[in-house]
This record gives sequence, C-alpha cells and structure tokens, in this order.
Amino acid sequence: MLSLLYRGPLASCDYDCPYCPFAKRRDTTEQLRADRAALVRFVSWVGAQEREISVLFTPWGEGLVRSWYREALVELSLMPHVRRVAIQTNLSGRTAWTARADLTKLALWTTFHPGQVTHERFLAKSQELVERGVRHSVGVVGLPEHLEAARRLRKELPASVYLWINAAEGHTYTDEEAADWTELDPLFSYSRHPHRTLGLPCRTGHDVISVAGDGTVTRCHFVKTPLGNLYDGTFRPDPEPSACPNTWCDCHIGYIHFEPLRLYDVFTDGLLERIPLLP
Repeated sequence: MLSLLYRGPLASCDYDCPYCPFAKRRDTTEQLRADRAALVRFVSWVGAQEREISVLFTPWGEGLVRSWYREALVELSLMPHVRRVAIQTNLSGRTAWTARADLTKLALWTTFHPGQVTHERFLAKSQELVERGVRHSVGVVGLPEHLEAARRLRKELPASVYLWINAAEGHTYTDEEAADWTELDPLFSYSRHPHRTLGLPCRTGHDVISVAGDGTVTRCHFVKTPLGNLYDGTFRPDPEPSACPNTWCDCHIGYIHFEPLRLYDVFTDGLLERIPLLP
C-alpha cells in the first residue's frame, strides 16, 4: 500500500491561534481556484491507480470549510482501492456531509483550540461524529494554559475517542509537567522530545510520500528534495525504507514513519488519523 500526505496551496484558516503562522490568513479567489483545481487533479490521479492507496490531507489552512475538500473525502472513500482517507481539521465546519462517505474508510484528525472555540461547541461537534459513526481522534497543543481545558475535554469525551497531546513547539517540559500530559495521552513521550533520525531508516519515500499541489513528490514534508512528480511518471518509490537525511524529527506526521520507534505496531490501522491501538 502507498500512503500519500497531500498538501495543496490552501493556506487560509478561520482561526487565529497564536502558535500558528497561518492563522487568519486569507487566500485570494485565484488562490482558492488553484487549490480546487489541484485537488481535483489529485483525486483524479488516485482514481486511476490500481494499487491500494491511503490519503491524509495536511493543509496549512482549514480544508473542511471548503466544499471541494468535503467532496474529495467522500469521493476517495468510495473508491474500492482506497483503504483510508483522512484530514487534519479544527472541526469548525459542518458534519452532515459525512453521511455520503464510506465510514469504514473515512477518518478525521481533529484538534481542539481553546480560545478559538468553546468547549461546549467543540464537544458537540465531536459527539455529532460519534453519533454518525465517523472515526476520529481529538488533540490539543500541550501549552500550560491548555491543561485544564484538555483535562475537562478528556473527562467528557467518550472513552472510545482518543485524545492526543502535541508538545508545543519551543516549549520544554519538566518531568512533572510531562506527567500531567501523559495522564491524558499515554503516548505523549513521543512528542515531548525530538527524535534523532540522521542516517537511520524511515519509511518515507518508500511506502509513504508527501505530494504538493503541483504533483511534486518529496519523501516527507520536512525533506524538500524532490523525488519526481506524481503526474509525469518521474516518481518511483524507494524499494525499502532508507536513511533519513535530517538530524532530528519532532513532528508526529514525520516520526511516526521512523522505523526505530516501531509506531506502526502502535497505531496499526489508525496510523493516518492518529488513533493508536491501546489496551
């Protein structure tokens, strides 16, 4: 199976999180048209493939407030050779569209941003997904001021909904602080410290790749060396996991594919939507 992490030109978001450089950015009409055209082209390419494929959308902006991302998720979920399709989202948009998708394949990687949406509104959105049978995870950025909000969320979310915690960029955690977050997310330790990856095997470039809107393929979002283009046939996957050229990896969508961590055994079928198999 080949997993594709797709990131098109979209950069606009309806939130203004202080820890995000793309907060409240506006795309022009032309930029939105270009993003839509790029996404349609990508979905068409996936539809023409014969191999088994999974897709995770990782837009800089918020995709689900745009109709073309909702339609892409539905369309991809209905393709027989697509195993999973997921997207990172703040869950600010509607959820009724999910009724048209194949819910055995659709999944959402959602993030709760305290200060941008009320606890009650976000929790209600998550509950809607539960009632609709939509597989999803919920996450929070591990800033000190978010701890009580995250605790309340964990208490009120169904036990079946996994709550993950991302270590805040540039923040150093004491052991006591880390223990607080680990109570909420038993896998927080993987996010707490960057992983030294230089020269060690990673699956990126082998059976998982990153794809830009123009079809440029890189092994991951954090290694910019082009491996060819998805649409002109110049991309060929590595025959086996190869050495990471970066010294460190500190992002979940990167280090989850880092072989020494063996996180494929932890996340199994929930790899793209960040849902581990926990006891």
